[in-house]
Amino acid sequence: MHFDWVGAASIFVTTDANGVWIKANRDGLRSLSNFLATLAEEDGRGPHFHLADYLGLEEGSLELLVELVGG
Repeated sequence: MHFDWVGAASIFVTTDANGVWIKANRDGLRSLSNFLATLAEEDGRGPHFHLADYLGLEEGSLELLVELVGG
């Protein structure tokens, strides 16, 4: 599975007492939507993507894991 970042994408994932926050600029949201659309088209067992500050997220961001379940 291959994902392409859009433009000057910026995504930061954090949590607080209210829940999980995904903070992103427009290119970051476009990138994330492309990742989700790509994942939705995958076949096989347990396709997923993993983003972290060493894999494209902003420094200090929590890791983000998204997995396709069911079908």
